Amino acid sequence: MARRHGWAGDPPGTDEEAVARIVGAAIAVIDETGAEISIADVARSLGVIRQTVYRYFPNAEALMTAAAVASVGAFLDRIEAQTRGLTEPAAAVCEGLAYVLETLPRTPHLGLLLTPSHTNRFLPAITSTQARSFGRSMLARFEVDWASHGYDDAALEDLVEFVLRTVQTFVTDPGDPPRAGAELRRYLTRWVGSAVAAQPVQR
Repeated sequence: MARRHGWAGDPPGTDEEAVARIVGAAIAVIDETGAEISIADVARSLGVIRQTVYRYFPNAEALMTAAAVASVGAFLDRIEAQTRGLTEPAAAVCEGLAYVLETLPRTPHLGLLLTPSHTNRFLPAITSTQARSFGRSMLARFEVDWASHGYDDAALEDLVEFVLRTVQTFVTDPGDPPRAGAELRRYLTRWVGSAVAAQPVQR
């Protein structure tokens, strides 16, 4: 089959395997460079020509999005490790947010899950089903007893949207200079943390 030729002498056996190997190569290139990728970058790493990659992905943005979806589980694992031991909602949300905001510039493909684009149909909106799913999964990884702090399902859905909109704001305009480290956490604790802690406990 023509589309499986090349691959540095080790062609995939199916189209599904080809897609998986292309996405895996894209993730590896992004992890190594911390930058957005091109079709040429990925093709070169696989030992194929660009047209081979284009048969499966129409452009680099579509490939970046596929890489983001494939990377979500590992990213959530890192967030869980970063927030381990934080049982108060405000502390967990602020640390989780800080980690996301500090990590996204080095992992641009994951930013595609959380930031909208009006010019690229492959990028989801900040409140899309895909973005909300990420937000819910992030909150579920926290060691927080949400119900005991007054968060029912509706309040958690609102919190997911609030967190996603906060991410969008920082990504769109990170500030000059951008906040990081202790300064970022101080700012988030003062403003975001206060809002999260204000949820009334249900009696």
